[in-house]
Amino acid sequence: MQVLLPEGWPRPKGYANGVKARGTQVFIAGMIGWDSQCVFHSDDFGAQARQALQNIVDVLREAGGKPEHIVRMTWYVLDRAEYLARGREVGAVFRELVGSYTIAMSAVQVGALMEPRARVEIEVTAVVPRP
Repeated sequence: MQVLLPEGWPRPKGYANGVKARGTQVFIAGMIGWDSQCVFHSDDFGAQARQALQNIVDVLREAGGKPEHIVRMTWYVLDRAEYLARGREVGAVFRELVGSYTIAMSAVQVGALMEPRARVEIEVTAVVPRP
C-alpha cells in the first residue's frame, strides 16, 4: 500500500488523502456496535465504535486479510459533537484494533442509522495482497 500525498500538501491528521494498493479487493458493509449475535452490550459511543471496529477485523480475517490491508473507511455518526469529543478514546481503540492511520477516511453525521440503538456505523474497503 502506498499513501498518496501530493507535493507541498500538509500531512493530514488522522487519515490519508489517498491510498494506492494492489491485490484482492474486499468490501465490508457498514458495521455497527453489536456483537456477532446482533446484540448491543452498550449504548456508549466509544464501546460501540470498538465493537464495530472489531466486527470489521473479524470479517476481514474471513477474506484472509488483516487490519493493515484496510485502504478506505467511512464513519457514519449520529452526533458530530459526540464523535469529536470521544476522539482520544476512539483513536486509542483504533490504534489497538486497526493500527495505522494511513487510511483514506471520511466521517459523516447522519440523521439516523437503520438500527435504532446504533450510535456509529463504519464501512471499509480493503486490498489484500495476492500471495
